[in-house]
Amino acid sequence: MKFVRISAALALVLASMGLVGVAHALDYKTVGASPVILYDAPSEKGRRVFVAPRGMPVEVVLTYGEWTKVRDASGDLSWVQSKALDNRHNVQVRVSNAKIRSSPNDSASPVFTADKGVLLELVEPTTSGWYKVRHRDGQTGYVKAVDVWGG
Repeated sequence: MKFVRISAALALVLASMGLVGVAHALDYKTVGASPVILYDAPSEKGRRVFVAPRGMPVEVVLTYGEWTKVRDASGDLSWVQSKALDNRHNVQVRVSNAKIRSSPNDSASPVFTADKGVLLELVEPTTSGWYKVRHRDGQTGYVKAVDVWGG
């Protein structure tokens, strides 16, 4: 019974400080200029599970010392050295022939299409379910948020 009272009191204190019940924004980073090895543990002695290409977006789950636990587009969790990540923000196309349009609506003319797996730089998110993106060749436009991962 004493544990229940302490837990309830702690929850009230945290709620009054605004620390409970608040949705946290997801934190995304991008693999830096060189491909990196992803491990199953926060150590180079861990098992190597994947080589992530440069520019690949990852969701930051946890930072532990010099290591960061990340989630990739397929949902797999792994560890990477924090110094290998960049604050640039890329998204990865998850559908075939995603249409990148001139403005954020379905009736806008397509600027270009991007195939599944293509990396696009996130220029700015919008509140309407679209992202303004830039292809590495310089073309910009708007893509539906549901058509990409990493936003």
